[in-house]
Parts: sequence; structure tokens; C-alpha cells
Amino acid sequence: MRIGVLALQGDFAEHQIMLQSLGVDVVQVRLAEHLNQLDGLIIPGGESTTIGKLATDFNLMDPLRAFGQDHAIWGTCAGAIFLSKDALRKQPLLNLMDITVERNAFGRQIDSFETELKVPALQGFGQNGRGFHAVFIRAPLIEKVGEGVQILATLEDGRIVAARQGHFLATAFHPELTGDDRFHRYFLEMAKS
Repeated sequence: MRIGVLALQGDFAEHQIMLQSLGVDVVQVRLAEHLNQLDGLIIPGGESTTIGKLATDFNLMDPLRAFGQDHAIWGTCAGAIFLSKDALRKQPLLNLMDITVERNAFGRQIDSFETELKVPALQGFGQNGRGFHAVFIRAPLIEKVGEGVQILATLEDGRIVAARQGHFLATAFHPELTGDDRFHRYFLEMAKS
């Protein structure tokens, strides 16, 4: 298994550490040729407009879109915004996953929070019945999902924070900042199929 982590900006190193702890060969993706021979790609948290601008500057937009036609891609936090079809403002997006995402939906850095989520899709990846401890840092919110998008997790008030559409996965939070590798293992299963 060989997984790329888009390493233009953001917390790509944390994803790399988590993947390597699972025995995965990790490639830091900065150029189009780095996508060759990958089974999947993670787009980390960071700043979505910066990630989009750098991906444009490095001529990565079309190669990333082409990669997404046949391979699993997971966007966490800013990565979920970049993966989406609509961010409710003008900025470079991959337009791959049929979700609308609101940036900084919970407020500023000081409004960051942690909570336990019920994620039924993670059953079978250990710790059955235990919630997933989610870390939200200047987090987005998945405002709307299109047809064929499966909601994986919501906050207690029903707001969507994780979704899947085929081989695309979006989380508004940062699983790489916890010791819980279940979302990473879930993504690896997506990348295998």
C-alpha cells in the first residue's frame, strides 16, 4: 500500500506519521509525478485557499482531478474544503466530491473544540462501540451533501462533519491529531477497493 499526502501546506507530517505507524509506504506529494504509483491520497488540514493557490502554481489541479477519477482521496479540514464542489466563496477547488462546505463554520482559532462522535462506519476497525474523539480547529462544516453522498458523522445537533462519496472521504476534523487510527484504517480499505 502506497499513500500520498499532499505536502504543499498544512499538517501533512502528522498524517505521514499515522500512516507509517500502520506500515504504509508514504509519499509527500508536491509535483504531479509524485502521484504515480499511489493507491490513494490524503489532503491535510491547513489553509484551503493557500493549498488551492499552491496547487495551481505547481500545476497540480488537473493531475489531482485526474487522479481522483480512479483513486481514493481523503480531505481533512481544509482538505475537505479543497475536495468539495462548493466552498460558498471563490477559491480554487478540485470539484470532486459533491458537498458544499462552509469555511471556519465554528468561528476563530479560540473557538476550536474537541468532542466525541458516533461513527458507525468505523465498526470493525477496533474499539467497537467507542466514540471517535474528534479535534476541530478553525473547522469547516459540511453544509450540504449531493445525491450519493453518505453521511458518516454528525454533531449532536445534526450538523454534518464527515461524509463519503464512493472513493472520496471528507472529515471536518483532524483524525491525525489523535492516537486513534480508525479513520486512517477506514481510508486504507477505501484505497484498496
